[in-house]
Parts: sequence; structure tokens; C-alpha cells
Amino acid sequence: MMNDKVKNNKILNILLWIAQALMAAMFIMAGASKTFQPIKALAESMPWVNDVSSMMIRFIGVSELLGGIGIILPSLLRIKPKLAVYAALGLVAVMIMAAGFHTMRGEYPAIGANVIFSAILGFIAWGRSAKVPVAAKA
Repeated sequence: MMNDKVKNNKILNILLWIAQALMAAMFIMAGASKTFQPIKALAESMPWVNDVSSMMIRFIGVSELLGGIGIILPSLLRIKPKLAVYAALGLVAVMIMAAGFHTMRGEYPAIGANVIFSAILGFIAWGRSAKVPVAAKA
């Protein structure tokens, strides 16, 4: 019979993979839209785009896109899987800056999503660094 620690680690590992996949999908989609969509098309769904330079929007998009890739790909390929931890922490920084931006604009309801995403990303960073790290290929 499997002891409780091994069973808990298996469950935690599954939850971490789910969290990584969801955050990767979300940030890859959000980043790709900010990176590749025309600014006018973005402004239709995100009014704040009109108040920020197009270079800043593209920078945010590339940051989210690379962060989304970084949160899953190193773990999947088992090539430098510690990079997924750094990607998660980088995306937490992006979410903190986004929360500050929304606060300055008085868009307080949007901050809830930043807090939730930060919590999930923090869970990934904690889990993959301290509890159930992915082993690198030999």
C-alpha cells in the first residue's frame, strides 16, 4: 500500500500540472493577442489599450507569451525544468504591475483576476521548487 506522503505528492504533482497547463494556455493566448493583433482590434475588447503606447502593449504581450511558454515547456521537455519556476515568478511580477495599473485607473474589479492568477502562479513556483520538482533529463 502506498504511504500518505507518496500519495499526497502524486496528487500535488497532478494539481501542479493542471495549474501549469491552465496558466500556460491563458498567458499564451493573452500574450499572442497583445503581440500579434492590430492595436485597433485589441482596443475593442480592452479599452485601456488606447491609453498605453503600442510598444508597451507589444512588450506586455511578448512577456506574457514567453512566460506562458516558460511555465510549461521546460517541465514538459524536462530540459532545465527550474525555468518553469522562474517563469511563474516572472508572471507574478507582471500580475503585480497589472494590479498597480488597474489601481491607478480605478479598475478595481480587474484586480481580482490579478490576485487569483498570482496565487496560482505562486502555487506553481512553490510546488515546482520545494515540493514536487520536475527532474531534468539525465
